[in-house]
Amino acid sequence: MVILFSPASIRRYVKPAVFVAALGPFTWLVYNAFFGDLGVNPVETITNYTGIWTLRFIVLTLALTPLRWLTGFNPLALFRRMFGLFAFFYGTLHFMTYFILDHSLEFSGLWDDVVKRPYITAGFTAFVLMVPLAFTSTQGWIRRLGGKRWALLHRLIYVIALAAALHYFWKVKLDTTNPLYYAAVIAVLLTARAVRTLSRRQRSAA
Repeated sequence: MVILFSPASIRRYVKPAVFVAALGPFTWLVYNAFFGDLGVNPVETITNYTGIWTLRFIVLTLALTPLRWLTGFNPLALFRRMFGLFAFFYGTLHFMTYFILDHSLEFSGLWDDVVKRPYITAGFTAFVLMVPLAFTSTQGWIRRLGGKRWALLHRLIYVIALAAALHYFWKVKLDTTNPLYYAAVIAVLLTARAVRTLSRRQRSAA
């Protein structure tokens, strides 16, 4: 059991399996698009589907660190970059579906939406902030920026999570149950981080 869950075994066996599983939603989307089974409004289906998986991977990325604190299972950190990049992957699909299929690559229409429609403002903010995190996710960028500056930059994930939750909440016009569930989970995860940080500062001061 110890050997199975060693960092080397996780990198060799578990991470590839998780990677394939994380591609599952994309595979489902391609399969249904190929067979024309995306409903009466395929663009809306693709937009909603990629959006919800973006939010799910954002939540998974946020959840790994508190789970590591709770369980003491440090190898969970090995999945953080993967989940973050999958959030960016599905976020890119979400944005490009909206930009290409809804706006035909017209920047003027995109900008009008960003300015006038709050849920687009929130979603666009989340996507734009994800770009530097994805770009600087490699070990090389950690060395270039230095550990402290890199960690400070990647705290943007907190803003991204809040903006993504707002995007979902404002987009849904009738039943806001699911958006509120995601917002509640994000609130718990961010609160856990805040409590731990405050506790460590109090111990240091003492």
